[in-house]
Amino acid sequence: MRSDPTIRQPATFDTGPMAQLLSAIIRAGGTTAMTAPVSAQDMAAMIGQDADRSAWFVAEVGGEIAGFQHINPYSGLPPEACDIATFVGQGRQQLGVGSALFTATAQAARDLGYDWICACIRTDNAGGRAYYQSRGFRDYQLLENVTLANGQQVNQMLTRFDLD
Repeated sequence: MRSDPTIRQPATFDTGPMAQLLSAIIRAGGTTAMTAPVSAQDMAAMIGQDADRSAWFVAEVGGEIAGFQHINPYSGLPPEACDIATFVGQGRQQLGVGSALFTATAQAARDLGYDWICACIRTDNAGGRAYYQSRGFRDYQLLENVTLANGQQVNQMLTRFDLD
Protein backbone atom coordinates (compact mmCIF):
# COMPACT_ATOMS: atom_id res chain seq x y z
CA MET A 1 0.00 0.00 0.00
CA ARG A 2 1.36 3.41 -1.02
CA SER A 3 1.18 6.30 1.42
CA ASP A 4 1.72 9.85 0.17
CA PRO A 5 4.70 11.44 1.88
CA THR A 6 4.35 14.39 4.20
CA ILE A 7 6.77 17.12 3.17
CA ARG A 8 8.08 19.49 5.82
CA GLN A 9 11.18 21.36 6.89
CA PRO A 10 13.54 19.27 9.01
CA ALA A 11 13.57 19.63 12.79
CA THR A 12 16.56 19.05 15.05
CA PHE A 13 15.34 15.53 15.85
CA ASP A 14 15.46 14.66 12.11
CA THR A 15 19.24 15.06 11.78
CA GLY A 16 19.96 11.55 13.10
CA PRO A 17 17.56 9.74 10.72
CA MET A 18 18.70 11.96 7.85
CA ALA A 19 22.34 11.10 8.57
CA GLN A 20 21.51 7.39 8.70
CA LEU A 21 19.67 7.56 5.37
CA LEU A 22 22.48 9.50 3.68
CA SER A 23 25.22 7.31 5.17
CA ALA A 24 23.49 4.18 3.84
CA ILE A 25 23.43 5.73 0.35
CA ILE A 26 27.10 6.70 0.64
CA ARG A 27 28.08 3.19 1.81
CA ALA A 28 26.16 1.61 -1.10
CA GLY A 29 28.17 3.78 -3.49
CA GLY A 30 27.61 4.74 -7.09
CA THR A 31 25.10 7.56 -6.72
CA THR A 32 26.66 10.42 -4.79
CA ALA A 33 29.96 12.29 -4.90
CA MET A 34 30.08 12.02 -1.10
CA THR A 35 32.39 9.24 0.06
CA ALA A 36 32.33 9.27 3.88
CA PRO A 37 29.34 8.60 6.16
CA VAL A 38 27.90 11.58 8.02
CA SER A 39 26.73 12.09 11.59
CA ALA A 40 23.71 13.93 12.99
CA GLN A 41 26.08 16.79 13.86
CA ASP A 42 27.30 16.88 10.25
CA MET A 43 23.70 17.08 9.05
CA ALA A 44 22.89 19.90 11.47
CA ALA A 45 25.94 21.83 10.23
CA MET A 46 24.92 21.31 6.60
CA ILE A 47 21.37 22.48 7.30
CA GLY A 48 22.68 25.59 9.05
CA GLN A 49 25.07 26.57 6.27
CA ASP A 50 23.87 29.49 4.10
CA ALA A 51 20.50 29.27 5.85
CA ASP A 52 19.22 32.54 4.37
CA ARG A 53 19.73 31.26 0.77
CA SER A 54 18.99 27.56 1.33
CA ALA A 55 15.91 25.40 1.75
CA TRP A 56 15.68 21.89 3.17
CA PHE A 57 12.74 19.48 3.10
CA VAL A 58 12.20 15.98 4.44
CA ALA A 59 9.67 13.46 3.20
CA GLU A 60 8.06 11.48 5.99
CA VAL A 61 6.18 8.25 5.36
CA GLY A 62 4.65 6.30 8.21
CA GLY A 63 6.55 8.36 10.77
CA GLU A 64 9.94 7.68 9.15
CA ILE A 65 12.18 9.88 7.03
CA ALA A 66 11.93 8.43 3.52
CA GLY A 67 14.09 11.08 1.86
CA PHE A 68 15.23 14.66 1.84
CA GLN A 69 16.15 17.36 -0.63
CA HIS A 70 17.87 20.71 -0.37
CA ILE A 71 18.92 23.68 -2.43
CA ASN A 72 21.74 26.05 -1.62
CA PRO A 73 24.05 28.54 -3.29
CA TYR A 74 27.21 27.06 -4.78
CA SER A 75 30.43 28.93 -5.53
CA GLY A 76 30.62 27.50 -9.06
CA LEU A 77 27.21 28.92 -10.00
CA PRO A 78 26.02 32.46 -10.69
CA PRO A 79 23.99 34.10 -7.89
CA GLU A 80 20.70 33.52 -9.73
CA ALA A 81 21.23 29.75 -9.58
CA CYS A 82 21.20 27.23 -6.75
CA ASP A 83 22.46 23.67 -6.43
CA ILE A 84 20.11 20.81 -5.56
CA ALA A 85 20.70 17.46 -3.88
CA THR A 86 18.17 14.69 -3.43
CA PHE A 87 18.48 11.60 -1.24
CA VAL A 88 15.76 8.96 -1.13
CA GLY A 89 16.07 5.92 1.11
CA GLN A 90 16.89 2.61 -0.47
CA GLY A 91 13.69 0.84 -1.48
CA ARG A 92 11.73 4.13 -1.40
CA GLN A 93 12.42 5.16 -5.00
CA GLN A 94 9.45 5.41 -7.36
CA LEU A 95 6.98 5.87 -4.50
CA GLY A 96 6.39 9.60 -5.07
CA VAL A 97 8.92 10.76 -2.49
CA GLY A 98 11.16 12.59 -4.97
CA SER A 99 8.23 14.16 -6.80
CA ALA A 100 6.70 15.50 -3.61
CA LEU A 101 10.05 16.85 -2.45
CA PHE A 102 10.68 18.63 -5.73
CA THR A 103 7.34 20.41 -5.69
CA ALA A 104 8.23 22.00 -2.35
CA THR A 105 11.86 22.66 -3.28
CA ALA A 106 11.10 24.33 -6.62
CA GLN A 107 8.64 26.67 -4.91
CA ALA A 108 11.21 27.48 -2.23
CA ALA A 109 13.78 28.27 -4.94
CA ARG A 110 11.32 30.71 -6.52
CA ASP A 111 10.59 32.26 -3.12
CA LEU A 112 14.33 32.71 -2.51
CA GLY A 113 14.65 34.55 -5.83
CA TYR A 114 16.54 31.94 -7.82
CA ASP A 115 16.00 31.75 -11.60
CA TRP A 116 17.25 28.21 -12.11
CA ILE A 117 18.38 25.07 -10.31
CA CYS A 118 21.51 23.06 -11.11
CA ALA A 119 21.82 19.35 -10.42
CA CYS A 120 25.28 17.81 -10.69
CA ILE A 121 24.78 14.09 -11.26
CA ARG A 122 27.26 11.29 -11.64
CA THR A 123 26.88 9.92 -15.17
CA ASP A 124 26.87 6.38 -13.79
CA ASN A 125 23.86 7.22 -11.58
CA ALA A 126 21.10 6.10 -13.97
CA GLY A 127 18.37 6.50 -11.35
CA GLY A 128 19.43 10.04 -10.48
CA ARG A 129 19.69 11.00 -14.14
CA ALA A 130 16.20 9.62 -14.82
CA TYR A 131 14.76 11.41 -11.77
CA TYR A 132 16.08 14.84 -12.74
CA GLN A 133 15.18 14.37 -16.43
CA SER A 134 11.62 13.48 -15.39
CA ARG A 135 11.43 16.80 -13.52
CA GLY A 136 12.47 18.71 -16.66
CA PHE A 137 16.19 19.20 -16.02
CA ARG A 138 18.30 19.36 -19.19
CA ASP A 139 22.00 18.64 -19.64
CA TYR A 140 24.30 21.59 -20.14
CA GLN A 141 27.88 20.54 -19.28
CA LEU A 142 29.83 17.32 -18.89
CA LEU A 143 32.60 17.27 -16.26
CA GLU A 144 35.07 14.48 -16.98
CA ASN A 145 37.37 12.69 -14.56
CA VAL A 146 36.22 14.44 -11.41
CA THR A 147 38.24 13.13 -8.47
CA LEU A 148 36.18 12.32 -5.37
CA ALA A 149 37.52 12.55 -1.81
CA ASN A 150 38.41 8.83 -1.85
CA GLY A 151 40.46 9.20 -5.06
CA GLN A 152 37.85 7.62 -7.34
CA GLN A 153 37.34 9.40 -10.66
CA VAL A 154 33.86 9.83 -12.11
CA ASN A 155 32.18 11.84 -14.82
CA GLN A 156 29.43 14.23 -13.79
CA MET A 157 26.70 15.91 -15.81
CA LEU A 158 25.52 19.39 -14.90
CA THR A 159 21.81 19.75 -15.56
CA ARG A 160 19.57 22.78 -15.40
CA PHE A 161 15.93 23.45 -14.49
CA ASP A 162 14.58 26.91 -15.34
CA LEU A 163 12.07 28.11 -12.77
CA ASP A 164 10.23 30.52 -15.13
